[in-house]
Amino acid sequence: MLVCEIMTAPVVTVRRTATIRQAVRLLYEQDITAAPVVERPGRMVGIVSEMDLLRGEFESEPRAFLRPEALPTGRPPALVEEVMTPRVATVGDTADVMDLLDLMITTGVKSVPVVRDDDLVGIVSRRDLMGLLVQGDERIRDDVLAALRDCADTAHFGAAVRNGVVELYGPGDERSARIAEMVVRTVPGVAGVVFPEGLIS
Repeated sequence: MLVCEIMTAPVVTVRRTATIRQAVRLLYEQDITAAPVVERPGRMVGIVSEMDLLRGEFESEPRAFLRPEALPTGRPPALVEEVMTPRVATVGDTADVMDLLDLMITTGVKSVPVVRDDDLVGIVSRRDLMGLLVQGDERIRDDVLAALRDCADTAHFGAAVRNGVVELYGPGDERSARIAEMVVRTVPGVAGVVFPEGLIS
């Protein structure tokens, strides 16, 4: 499955010159955990998360400590560009979802912007990936059969789905089975593809 098939588009973005309060309101109203920061439409310069914004808004409370805390030096951050993360891990829209999952695991990020030729075209969050897993087997089976019917080489295959894993069956040689497997793996929600023993090696 490709990233472009599960990404959220268009993307909710925030300007780098927006105030922290404006960004807080945007993330809260849109019910999102992070937003790419742009200097113009499509041109991303960073990403800002809920934690970045909260860190910029709340200061330590001296009353919470046994001794008074020294007053902070300088003014607190006021603009998004002051608290955003400028170096952003991104993924191409034609990348495999498994590559995206590996990136999320290794970096610990919750949202990954999607780019095409350096232009921001979407974003994928952990929630998007979780959504793939909760799709019902019946809906996945309907989508799989529709995809198989669209290809003359695979229209004769049937399918059963359990926990997102698709079992393909029906008359066919190894070539048509391989094509069917590639077709099925493009369907959102498919966790794997198996064949009856002897149909494909």
